[in-house]
Amino acid sequence: MNDVVLFDTPVFREDVHQIVSAPLPWERYRDQRILVTGASGMIPMYIAGALLTANEVHGLNLEVHGLVRSLKKAEKRFGTALERDDFKLIEDDVIDLERFDTAYGTVFHGASPARPTLHKSSPVTTLKANTLGTLNLLDAQVANGGGSFVLLSSSEVYGAVKGEQLIAEDSLGELQHFNSRASYSEGKRIAETALASYAEEFDIDPLSVRFGHIYGPGMALDDGRVQADFLADVVNNRDIKMMSSGAATRTYTYVADAVEGLFYAHLNGDDPVYNVADPAGNISIRELAQAFASARPTKDLKLSFVNKEDSGSFSPVKSLGLASDRLAGLGWTPKNDIDSGVSRTIRSFEDGPVF
Repeated sequence: MNDVVLFDTPVFREDVHQIVSAPLPWERYRDQRILVTGASGMIPMYIAGALLTANEVHGLNLEVHGLVRSLKKAEKRFGTALERDDFKLIEDDVIDLERFDTAYGTVFHGASPARPTLHKSSPVTTLKANTLGTLNLLDAQVANGGGSFVLLSSSEVYGAVKGEQLIAEDSLGELQHFNSRASYSEGKRIAETALASYAEEFDIDPLSVRFGHIYGPGMALDDGRVQADFLADVVNNRDIKMMSSGAATRTYTYVADAVEGLFYAHLNGDDPVYNVADPAGNISIRELAQAFASARPTKDLKLSFVNKEDSGSFSPVKSLGLASDRLAGLGWTPKNDIDSGVSRTIRSFEDGPVF
């Protein structure tokens, strides 16, 4: 796997400054100690980076802690962030967590195996991280006086929704429960129910942010999702390999826009649940592949189809993306279209140290 010292790349720095430039009441975080779990993951790392940048720009007297399972891996990702007085990495596993040594005003819970390959190879760990991990964090926060709890949830909680083009927050779908692959989707559902339950019984301020398909700097090249596969092809100067015709459509959102949406929901919103997805990014997998192939014209990359019959077939199908009207009503507008987001993602590998 190729890892980038993400915190020290120009693209990451530009992105987190974009987030912090949003007209939001950042003062609400003043004097807080904040925990970000799964901190070395793409979305949690952007959350941590944005909070640290907000501390620089607005002088909030923040203290940000990042909970990770592997200090060695996380230290490579965070680079010079480790030299800061307002940031600390903690090595622990949410599955085994019993308590916090310190109280946190806000917890951003992103610790969850996100790669599809892990859902297949380690479904029990996936299930435990999303269920036991969430319960452990909520218990620890209650024991320390409560506060705000932000769950990084997923579009997968909706299951298979029929008859809708873009899925709204009140939509309901079906899941195949007796299936190890459901360890992720059902785990996220239980995590949301746990958050709602603790908010009802204890002094917890709940927010569940349901992300669509997020891409950007920080993706691992061996992640297993199509956006990572396409990135790996471009970085390694290979034609984009298509396993199918790529007709299925999704809402693809650049990570900086997604994290900015999270802060809009947390700082401006009143609802406990928000979808985060760029409606303009509602495109087919094939269109996404073409965007990656075209992002660096000098490489002259083309789409390569495993099944030659798929090369000419391209029929639109029902979208499986998310509606984000509720979040847009708070003032959130994505700033990066597919072309600029893909280009920035590739640039993060071109600019940053890779090892």
